[in-house]
Amino acid sequence: MIAATGFERKNVAVLGLGKSGLATARSLEAGGAKVFAWDDAAEKREEAAKEGFTLADSRGWVWEHLSALILSPGIPLTHPKPHEAVLKAQAAGVEVIGDIELFQRALRASGKKARLVAITGTNGKSTTTALVGHMVRRCGDNAQVGGNIGKPVLELEAPEAATVYVVEVSSYQIDLAPSLAPNVAVLLNITPDHIDRHGTVEHYAAVKARLFALQGETDTAVIGIDDMRTSSICTDVTARRIAQVIPISVGKALSRGVYALNGVLYENLAAQGVKAGDLAGIKTLAGAHNWQNAAAAYAVGRALGYHRERILAAFESFPGLAHRMEIVGEADGVRFVNDSKATNADAASKALATYDNIYWIIGGKAKEGGITSLEEWFPRIRRAYLIGDAASEFAETLKGKVEAIHCGTLDRAVEAASRDALADLAEFKVVLLSPACASFDQFKSFEERGDVFRAAVQERLGAKGGVA
Repeated sequence: MIAATGFERKNVAVLGLGKSGLATARSLEAGGAKVFAWDDAAEKREEAAKEGFTLADSRGWVWEHLSALILSPGIPLTHPKPHEAVLKAQAAGVEVIGDIELFQRALRASGKKARLVAITGTNGKSTTTALVGHMVRRCGDNAQVGGNIGKPVLELEAPEAATVYVVEVSSYQIDLAPSLAPNVAVLLNITPDHIDRHGTVEHYAAVKARLFALQGETDTAVIGIDDMRTSSICTDVTARRIAQVIPISVGKALSRGVYALNGVLYENLAAQGVKAGDLAGIKTLAGAHNWQNAAAAYAVGRALGYHRERILAAFESFPGLAHRMEIVGEADGVRFVNDSKATNADAASKALATYDNIYWIIGGKAKEGGITSLEEWFPRIRRAYLIGDAASEFAETLKGKVEAIHCGTLDRAVEAASRDALADLAEFKVVLLSPACASFDQFKSFEERGDVFRAAVQERLGAKGGVA
């Protein structure tokens, strides 16, 4: 655990008691603060009470007696309107921050010179974070991986000189971290997302760009330039000489930066470009989107001082990220891929672009826009298997373009897709769970949905002697 600093013998309010909220409360108490905790959900309050935290309804907080409000990233700071507690804190002059800010302050106060890699982007940040963490470990350093993925950041081990923190940060977390200053900051891409929480895509992009605002000349900014908004941010950061900038691209050769062409990774950070390695044969980094993730991770590795050969060796042993194009089994020319983390159409497009002969399991709680944007990938799909609330809507979109079967539940979809794919005489087929939907109609989380898929696949493969 990392103990929060700067709040010894002070009153601090914690609003939101999910995983990161409870970790924040523990960290504050470890640092000597008096914590007043609240969550509107009774079960969250019960969990906090079992740990002995003082529960106090946020509507009754005496703001004059509080030094800070630590806000869960899931609670609105600005849009669609600020939470009532945020407005009261601001009126009373009480700072409103999040767990990433507490982490940054504790890291700075430690004096241990541990390094921080912070990774953000609309898509790919979880895979990139996991890949960087794996690379750091394989290159001999102590990687502590968390934030918006896995462990809450304040649950990571306390800093030491050889520690490299690899932290995924969402736009919500950046918004609540005014002093965030990573040694290496990574921005992969920006597509319209979370507009309900940021008002406009321009504000969303501006929040992402804050990742570089406090970097110094010895720090490194790794920025994807394959979309208009991140390309503009890269130009701005370069012009202002905020940090040493490494642009990354998939499909474009760069006069300076790291880029991938047809699955081959190139480095052009010195006088001339050199081939860094071949990604095409790495199953867990299949597809152009993963080549972008690998280009970003490679740039991070070079910024941290790792040798090219060790970085590529780490990539080759990368096991992949659970629920993100995770290969959960193969048998008789059929690959089973768990892409449950694809909770919107843009995320699902990455898997559809990677494979052919797809038996596609899709559905759940639909996002705005549905799957109409995925039409260019429909010719790759042999058959679709519809589950959850979105089934009827998606059936209409697929009508006349992709044969669709209403399955209702995930287990029935796995059974039908497996049967059809195994009967297909093509040399290579994929049963793909890439729902393009939230999971909350039938599951508690995309993780639970992915776990159910994995278990169903492995049960079927076990029954027929396949490899899982």
